[in-house]
Amino acid sequence: MSDKPDMAKIEKFNKSKFKKTESKRKNPLPSEETIEEEKQAGES
Repeated sequence: MSDKPDMAKIEKFNKSKFKKTESKRKNPLPSEETIEEEKQAGES
């Protein structure tokens, strides 16, 4: 058994079997404005 994948199987793979999905961010990063507000609140 080799460490390399069988490229023939990859090339024959049918992408149309996949379902279309929409990805959503579960935990978006805060904006620069929010970060600055929190920094100022912490300094007070």
